[in-house]
Amino acid sequence: MRVLGIDPGLRNLGWGVIDVTGARISHVANGILHSEGDDLAQRLCSLHAQLTEVLRQHMPDAAAVEHTFVNKDAVATLKLGQARGIALLVPAQFGLTVGEYAPNAVKKTVVGVGHAAKVQVDHMVRLHLPGVQVAGPDAADALAVAICHAHHLQSSGRLAAAVKRAAG
Repeated sequence: MRVLGIDPGLRNLGWGVIDVTGARISHVANGILHSEGDDLAQRLCSLHAQLTEVLRQHMPDAAAVEHTFVNKDAVATLKLGQARGIALLVPAQFGLTVGEYAPNAVKKTVVGVGHAAKVQVDHMVRLHLPGVQVAGPDAADALAVAICHAHHLQSSGRLAAAVKRAAG
């Protein structure tokens, strides 16, 4: 299974793709999309086009997006939410169900604690994916989202199999 993780941002949108075979994960690609344009609509259109190309190139089977971090600046939070909308829309346009995870859930899955620093997330992503060249902090966060989603899918798959065995 191929999993796409997305760390939404209006200026920099991180993405990461991993392959999952049983309990084993491997790195496929990662990067950071930089929005272009002078106004919000152009920036969102730019992110949409770039993320669409990422999905065309890597053809993931599953996708996950990190929840928006709400801060004191309501305008900035709203703009980030609109970029997150693009991050949810594009995989849905490819027919994918999109998982959503709080930042603390991603950190707890990848690092082991929910309030880990960015440097700890980056370090653990590199441990999970030996030899990976990470494009930057946003790409490391996106790979962490992909790893989190892979663990979630594996857990739910094992639970479904156990329920099926127990039923019959």
